[in-house]
Amino acid sequence: MKEFSNTTRIDNLKSMQDQELDLLVIGGGITGSGITLDAQTRGLKTGLLEMRDFASGTSSRSTKLVHGGLRYLKQAAINEVHEVGSERAIVYNNAPQITTPLKMMLPFYYGGTFGPFTTSIGLDVYDRLAQVKSSERKYMLDPKKTLEREPFIKGENLKGSGVYVEYRTDDARLTLEVVKKANEEGSLIANYTKVTGLLYDSQNKVCGVIFKDLVSGTTGEIFAKKVINACGPWVDEIREMDGSNVGKHLHLTKGVHLVIDHEKFPISNSIYFDTPFHDNRMMFAIPREGKTYIGTTDTTWNDDPKEPNITVKDVTYILAAANQMFDLPQALTPEDVESGWSGVRPLIQEEGKSPSEISRKDEIFQSHSNLLSIAGGKLTGYRKMAEKIVDLVARQLDAEGNFEYKSEQTENLTLSGGDVGGDSGWLSFFDKMAQEGVVNYDLEREEAEQLVQRYGSNVLTVYKLLPKDASKNNLPRIDWAMLQYGLQFEMVEHPIDYLLRRSSQMLFNIEHEKEIQTPVIEYMSDFYHWDAGTKQAMTDEVNKKLHLTSLRDVKKAYKEHIAKITE
Repeated sequence: MKEFSNTTRIDNLKSMQDQELDLLVIGGGITGSGITLDAQTRGLKTGLLEMRDFASGTSSRSTKLVHGGLRYLKQAAINEVHEVGSERAIVYNNAPQITTPLKMMLPFYYGGTFGPFTTSIGLDVYDRLAQVKSSERKYMLDPKKTLEREPFIKGENLKGSGVYVEYRTDDARLTLEVVKKANEEGSLIANYTKVTGLLYDSQNKVCGVIFKDLVSGTTGEIFAKKVINACGPWVDEIREMDGSNVGKHLHLTKGVHLVIDHEKFPISNSIYFDTPFHDNRMMFAIPREGKTYIGTTDTTWNDDPKEPNITVKDVTYILAAANQMFDLPQALTPEDVESGWSGVRPLIQEEGKSPSEISRKDEIFQSHSNLLSIAGGKLTGYRKMAEKIVDLVARQLDAEGNFEYKSEQTENLTLSGGDVGGDSGWLSFFDKMAQEGVVNYDLEREEAEQLVQRYGSNVLTVYKLLPKDASKNNLPRIDWAMLQYGLQFEMVEHPIDYLLRRSSQMLFNIEHEKEIQTPVIEYMSDFYHWDAGTKQAMTDEVNKKLHLTSLRDVKKAYKEHIAKITE
C-alpha cells in the first residue's frame, strides 16, 4: 500500500509550496477529508492541512454511529431521512470493516415520547425513506418479548419496543480511511500544520494561506485557486481571519459519553431510549469490545473547543438516566466509569434568532473574498457535504476556464481498507483473513478478528509487521505491529495519535493503554530522535488526555461528596 508517513508529510508540504493547487482544504476532520477525496478524484490538484491530528476534534468524539436519520422523522425532515439513509448504505458498502450493522431497540413506556402505533408507523416510514434492506427492516415486540430480548431494560410501565438497524462505526478510523484514500489518489496532505493567515491577490480574493509546521517550527505559504474552510468548531476563526464572520455563526454544544465495563452494564442489545427526565432528550447505550458506552449530553459550550471538560453534572446526568432506565446488577456510580470522551458539535445560529432556531444542517458560506466555508452536518452525511461544496468549486473553476466540470466519483469508491468485496463480501473476507492470522501469524482467533475488523483489507500489511517474539521494544507484538503500521501508513506524529485515535485503546481498553503508553513514547522518541523537551511535551500531552479521559477529577469530587454526606 502507499506510504503515508512523516516523510510523506514533509514531501507534501514542500510540494504544496512548489506549485499552485486547484484547491486547498483547511481542516482534517471527516468533512475536510471527504472534500479532499471528492475533489482529488474529480481531477483537481488538492491539498489538505490539519492543525492537529486527523479527526482530533469533533470527528472522533461522536456517538460512533452512522445514523440512518431516525431522529429527523420527529422534525418531519423527510428529505434528510432519505439522504442520510442512502448515505449510510454507501458508507457501509465502501468501508464495511468500520461500519457494523446493529439491531437497535427503541423501548417505549406509558407517558413517554413514543408509543406502539407511532413507533411502528415511524419505523416503517424510516425503513422506506432510508432504503433499508428487507432483511434489516424493523419489527415490533410486546413487553414480554422485549424483556426476553433485553432483560436489563426496565420493565415497569413498559409498553413494548421497536427493533431496527443502525450502524456502529469507529469515527476516528472512518475519517482516517478517507484521508488515506485521498493520499492514494494523489492528494497532498499534512497534519500538525496550522494555518496562521490567508493570502489575497490584487483583487482582494483569497489565493492561499500562510502556515506554520508545528513539528519543525518552520513557516511557509501555499497558493491555491480556491480555499475551503472546513475546520469544524474552528470555522469562525478562519472567517475572522478573512473579516467575514458575519450573519451566521457557530453555536457549540458539548456532548459527553461514558464507557463502563460490560459486566457492570451487561446489555446485549444497543438501546435508543428516552431519558427519564422529561427534557425531550434521548440517549444511546451501545455494547462494544467488552464495554458499554452511553451518551450523550447536549449543553452549550463557550470555551476552547479543543478539549471540552467532563463535569460531575455531566456524569451524574448520564448515570442517573442509566440507573432509572435499566435494571442493572448494581446502581452505577462515577467509580464504575472507566473512561469518557467529550466533544463539541458546531451548529449554526443566525444573528438575532433564538437558540431554539439553531440549525443542525450543513451550510456553505462564500465571503466577498471567495473564501468558502462549510459547517454543521453529521458524520453520516460527510460524502454528500463534500459533493455539494466541490460541485460549487468545480463549477466556479469551469466558469473561470481552469477546469472542465466533472461530477462526483466517490459513490462507489471503496475507502482504504475497504477492498473486501463490498458489504456482501465482508463476512467471508472477515472469516478468511481471521483464519489467516491464526494459521500463519500465530494469533489467537479473537486477536485476529480484532485486527481484521480494524484494518480491513490492509490487515495483511499489519500481519507482516508482526514480530516472531511475544514482545519487542517492551511492547506486545500486536501493539508493536500496529504502531509500526501507524508510523508508516497512518501519519502517526504524536503518541496520542496512536493511543487514542488509531487504536482507540485510551477509550475502550484503558488499562492496557496505561501499560503500553511509556513504551510507545520511548519507541517514538527514538524513532523521531526527539530531544528531552519534545519527549516531555509528548508525555505531558498523553498524561493530560488520560487525566481527562479517566475522569480523575470527577471521581475525586464524587468521593469527597460521599465522604461529606456520610460523616
